[in-house]
Amino acid sequence: MPFLESFGFTAYPFALTPDAAMYYPLPECEAILASLHFALGRGDGLMKVVGEVGTGKTLLCRMLLRRMADEKINIAYLNVPDTSETMPVARLVGSELGVKAEALKANPATALRDYLLAQHAKGRRTVLVIDEAQALGANGLEAVRLLSNLETDTHKLLQIVLFGQPELDRILARPELRQVQQRVQFSFQTRPMTPDRVADYLRFRLAQVTQGGGGRKLKAKQPVLSPVQFTNKASLTIAKASLGLPRLIHVLADKSLIAAYAKGDRLVDSPHVRLAARETDGLSFPFSWLKWL
Repeated sequence: MPFLESFGFTAYPFALTPDAAMYYPLPECEAILASLHFALGRGDGLMKVVGEVGTGKTLLCRMLLRRMADEKINIAYLNVPDTSETMPVARLVGSELGVKAEALKANPATALRDYLLAQHAKGRRTVLVIDEAQALGANGLEAVRLLSNLETDTHKLLQIVLFGQPELDRILARPELRQVQQRVQFSFQTRPMTPDRVADYLRFRLAQVTQGGGGRKLKAKQPVLSPVQFTNKASLTIAKASLGLPRLIHVLADKSLIAAYAKGDRLVDSPHVRLAARETDGLSFPFSWLKWL
């Protein structure tokens, strides 16, 4: 496409779909992944990661899944789980793990327990990862607690990692869910990027999709390879307008690149960002404030 060819890109650098191949190794995210990896390796039962919308939880979730895929682990992944009496959590999890449908239909809890015991006897661990776990609601989270009870005398049969929005914490704070809350052994929080990180992040993403440089395992501080760049002022404007939320960073950066492309510019500056902000909802302050940045 002309846009990609004009900038020498092999793909769109700021697409909204989480892409593990474009993962930017923020120290905070790496610390969360390392802690989760440690907790899972130790055999802990229930962990959670909470963060505001757009702070990169889903990408973090996919990175965890990607790293576990190289190990001797059975993985069940639920995304925005929709549970009901006709489709209980145990049946959803069993289906993801490949438990026979007939057994799950007859007695999902028993079928899942038998599967987990058989896998434990083979020396295989089983991990359940739930993204957007707040969608489970109170009843679904109580069902998760019951699943976390599946264990031998010395080992958990099912380890569980919950990823969710702040609503997850509010649900877990209800008195009737105190048993679930008490089972959480590790709790982490994703946070927005700082302004200096945003500038590095923009350079990193551009380098990843630049012809001749895309796909390389670049570090955040490596020189940018892209023929198009964001000025320091443009990066700072994006950082402040987005409050450091990766999703809004992507929206503003993408629209700013389009504005630069339309004008034939190779340097993305604050006027391009202001033009992008005019068409963007959800910014941290009114568009009119941007003229002061």
